[in-house]
Amino acid sequence: MVLLSASFFAALVAIAVATQAERSAYVIHERRDTPARGFVKVGLAPSSHELTLRISLKPNNIAGLEKELYAVSDPKSERYGKHLTLDEVVKYVKPTSEALSAVNSWLDVNKITAKIISPAGDTLQFNVPVSKANSILNAEFSSFTHSDTKETAIRTLQYSLPADLSPHVAYVHPTTSFTNPFVTPKIEPFNINGKREIDPSCADLTTLECLLEETGIPKRSATQKNNVLGISGFSNQFAHQSDLKDFLAKYRPEMSSSAKFDLQFVDGGSNTQVRDFAGVEASLDMQYAVGLSGGVPLRFISVGPLNDDKASSFLDQVNALIADNSRPTVLSTSYGFNEQDLTLPVAEGLCNAYMQLGALGTSVLTSSGERGVGGNSWFCDTFLPTAPSSCPWVTSVGASQTILENYTKNNFSEVAASFSAGGFSNYFKAPAYQEADVSSYVASINGQYEGRYNKAGRGIPDVSAQGVNFVTLVSNEWNLASGTSASTPVFAAVVAHLNAELIAAGKRPLGFLNPFLYSAAGRAALNDVSAGNNPGCDTSGFNATVGWDPVTGLGTPNYVKLRKAVGLV
Repeated sequence: MVLLSASFFAALVAIAVATQAERSAYVIHERRDTPARGFVKVGLAPSSHELTLRISLKPNNIAGLEKELYAVSDPKSERYGKHLTLDEVVKYVKPTSEALSAVNSWLDVNKITAKIISPAGDTLQFNVPVSKANSILNAEFSSFTHSDTKETAIRTLQYSLPADLSPHVAYVHPTTSFTNPFVTPKIEPFNINGKREIDPSCADLTTLECLLEETGIPKRSATQKNNVLGISGFSNQFAHQSDLKDFLAKYRPEMSSSAKFDLQFVDGGSNTQVRDFAGVEASLDMQYAVGLSGGVPLRFISVGPLNDDKASSFLDQVNALIADNSRPTVLSTSYGFNEQDLTLPVAEGLCNAYMQLGALGTSVLTSSGERGVGGNSWFCDTFLPTAPSSCPWVTSVGASQTILENYTKNNFSEVAASFSAGGFSNYFKAPAYQEADVSSYVASINGQYEGRYNKAGRGIPDVSAQGVNFVTLVSNEWNLASGTSASTPVFAAVVAHLNAELIAAGKRPLGFLNPFLYSAAGRAALNDVSAGNNPGCDTSGFNATVGWDPVTGLGTPNYVKLRKAVGLV
């Protein structure tokens, strides 16, 4: 029998006290009571599983960057169109020396080597096993499986940081944020040689010719090389050149032999040309963006699987574009997730990245979602806004559809597409350019849906476009695709055309659009959609009305009026 000395026990007590003191110096940084909708905890994460974590530091003056963004985006400003340089943007975003010192000390103590992954140096990334992540964050990482997709995510419902580091940190990710499946268009097979119950026309089917007529986009070439329309690709969606060529041969034969698009890869992205692997979303986006663009250079930006977290994939794409001197002047993104799946700090971090991109002169357009006031969910009690559409620094695009009765291409009426997601953010307040519209709409519905949405929240969408029955070729098979993921590249093509004309006239591209769109001139250049609604969450949803509404926003594009509104004569 071994006798332990009193000094040994004293040492144990000292260690315990020291450990407790160390843990008590930690503060809870983020927590959530339950996992995001659809995710179920299946057990603790394997301790040896390696996590890729990123720690994002707070920007030193994000309010200053917001002020700058308005200064270069508001048509009433003397600095309108004079977009910032990357160095000027970084000045507002880079962390303070105190923040860098605190995070580097914490990493050193824990023997962690991190790399900077953002242009402003505000985000650092490192790899650690689950066991170490649990230790350094006072967390309990577990495995969560999504009930629909069966995908597994390793997350924690709470984590902590040292008290001296926490004030400098925006978030550590992925920890408490989840992302549900991306928005995808609704599709149905289509016999291009058959007959539908309603005779094929622009009131029943959407083709390039229909959209060119309805929007007024010119057919003439617009080939300024420094005006690029970027199309986002996520979730192993591939855009096939043969499908594009055959689609254009049918609907824009004068373009079929010359149309092409460039590629940009992020996180190991790719664009395989095995025709069976063509993606519905990628095919829809590229075929209509190319077909409507009239020669505007197109770039398919494929974000790959090297980062298997969807929110991180969005951030990586935006950061790559911020750092790119040849970044697109327009970015169209037809993907998203429910806002509540992200924690507020992560949603703000993504939104701040879009603010940087807007300040640099890129117009960012995102689809609002496909399930009415349910966002990206069929079942819900309270209304669910979508992200990143809820970010005030992007232009959220809803969907409309033409009315069949008395339809002609030159004289048509529109109604809201019933799937058009819209509502009010729970994270972001209505921005200055939209505050009056939100207040007016909320007052007009006189207490309807009280408690189911945030009355003061940023409203989505901002605008809309045709989004129903787009004839699309996918893996050499014809389909009809519908969704805000169809309307988004349409509006993006309108903006790209306007930029082409502006640049040709010696002017600057539009950049962040919303202050212009909500101006008197911008509103007057849009076709107001005042009928229809967006049901969801076992309700009839919001109603479209005269002026802005959370179904179709300010309305659909009228190119002839828009070009005059931006100063083209």
